[in-house]
Amino acid sequence: MALAAAGVLLTAGCGGNESVAAPTTTTTTPITTTTPPPPAELTPAGLPTVDPYAGQPLIERTEWTTGQDGARLLVFPTEAGRRTPFPGAENRAWLEVLTAAEDADTPGMYDQFRCHWVWARLAAPNKPSWNLEPWRPAVGYDAVVQAACNPGGPER
Repeated sequence: MALAAAGVLLTAGCGGNESVAAPTTTTTTPITTTTPPPPAELTPAGLPTVDPYAGQPLIERTEWTTGQDGARLLVFPTEAGRRTPFPGAENRAWLEVLTAAEDADTPGMYDQFRCHWVWARLAAPNKPSWNLEPWRPAVGYDAVVQAACNPGGPER
């Protein structure tokens, strides 16, 4: 029940229905393949011991836009990025974000990304993009999760 409530909260708070201004800068990372992953050996905890999406990008592209409150980085995950259960994949995905948008490495942005990676993938697995805003306060990961990935105010 708590997970369902968290899913409703995150779906509402992760920016699923806001209007977004036209992109001011666009950076694209091409997808190399969308084939399903090979079967993976699993640990006792059910996590794969081999990355089933090794060599495939986890982030399709990023786009900087300007929202009502300021700059916003839209992060578009690939199908592999939406599906991978591999431990550490979020770090590889964040490096892909930073490669596409070097100026995304500001205080608080990684915590917003991690919140979307961990929670929004569960609550809204088909959400087209994850919205990260550098103007949001850097309050630490736990507070970002408590704020449904949007510390410092609602998604607008």
